[in-house]
Amino acid sequence: MSTKSGILQPIILLISLILILIILVGLTWANLSFVQENPGGSDFLFLWVGTRELINNGVSPYSELVAIKMQLAIYGRSAQPGEHELFVAYPIYATFIAAPFAMISDYTLARSIWMTTLQSALLGLVFVNLRLTGWRPGYLLTSLLLVFSLLWYHALRGIINGNVVILIALLIGSVFVALHARKDELAGALLALTTIKPQVVILLIIFVFIWAVFNRRWPLIFWFTITIVFLSLAGMAFIPDWPVQNLQTVLNYPHDNTPGTPGAAFSQWWPGIGSRLGWGLTIIMAALLLVEWWHARNKGFRWFLWTACLTLVAGQWIGIETDPGNFVVLFIPMMLVLASWEERWGPRGRPVIVLLLLVAFFSLWGLFLYTVDLEAGAQQHPIMFFPLPAFLLVGLYWVRWWAIKPNRFLIDALRSYESS
Repeated sequence: MSTKSGILQPIILLISLILILIILVGLTWANLSFVQENPGGSDFLFLWVGTRELINNGVSPYSELVAIKMQLAIYGRSAQPGEHELFVAYPIYATFIAAPFAMISDYTLARSIWMTTLQSALLGLVFVNLRLTGWRPGYLLTSLLLVFSLLWYHALRGIINGNVVILIALLIGSVFVALHARKDELAGALLALTTIKPQVVILLIIFVFIWAVFNRRWPLIFWFTITIVFLSLAGMAFIPDWPVQNLQTVLNYPHDNTPGTPGAAFSQWWPGIGSRLGWGLTIIMAALLLVEWWHARNKGFRWFLWTACLTLVAGQWIGIETDPGNFVVLFIPMMLVLASWEERWGPRGRPVIVLLLLVAFFSLWGLFLYTVDLEAGAQQHPIMFFPLPAFLLVGLYWVRWWAIKPNRFLIDALRSYESS
């Protein structure tokens, strides 16, 4: 019996790899067909143009030349007053990730392969979250989660635009898995890579550092620092003053007529009191995080994970410049809420989970389609800042008690293993 299983395992592995390859090729072909009919992918275009100029011509991705090329590609002309000037705002080491795709001279092909990469990351994120929570939802619900992960509003928009934040979401989930396994060196290195979009992770990094200090997880901080230094120095080998150039583009980034914070949206809707409402929301979110960070500072991983998820959610409303396009990282808190719901109610909770997924899917897409500005190139309305974070704030506090106590899924799995 053991000999047969030893022979079958390599065959099964080979068949699995062939099937995965076929699926990836088919997915890329479908993406290529879509891209040929639907030009765009502005988020990927930033990386692709900037990285190609750096590789082929030694031109800084932060230069005006790259910005002009971006403007011609998106607007068909130079940017007008009030329009986004399209300067690259990513750290230089983002080009390391984009380099393999930038070596493809055909933008449509490069974009289609990039989309396949993002779709694969979203599918991977589902399995990372299942491992993180110890949730075993069954084949049907797992299939629904996989389909949802690709097609819900914030994910599909990210795929079409080519938003690198999808990879960052997978990195964040992987950081949590590594921390749970006490692989702090790996967690620190992966956490450093998430700084490709620092505005998305800055609060999370602060909380992780606080937790690491109180729990004496020094390798985490050490490897984060070492990785950041290495990436920065590697970037300086190409553009010696890239931090200064990058800072200038970041400071110019908010000069756009699209609200980048809830407070900016309030000010656009209610010029009189909007700014004060924005500051009020910022103070509330900051106070909420400080209290929860203090409670979680020396607690175990379950409490850490809940607080980290809260940090991701509250960080969208705290006043840091962002965009609802980055909300795909909130899939991690969403999975924690759903897993905690089933952990509390068992299989009886699955109909509610399915209902929540359907409501999230149709409400977000419905709100977008109802409010989208087609004349501005399908620009999303600032109202998209609010529904998902509001739902997850309520959800996280609804499941707080179940989420921070010992994981029943993992305990049951351990007992089953011991009894066998």
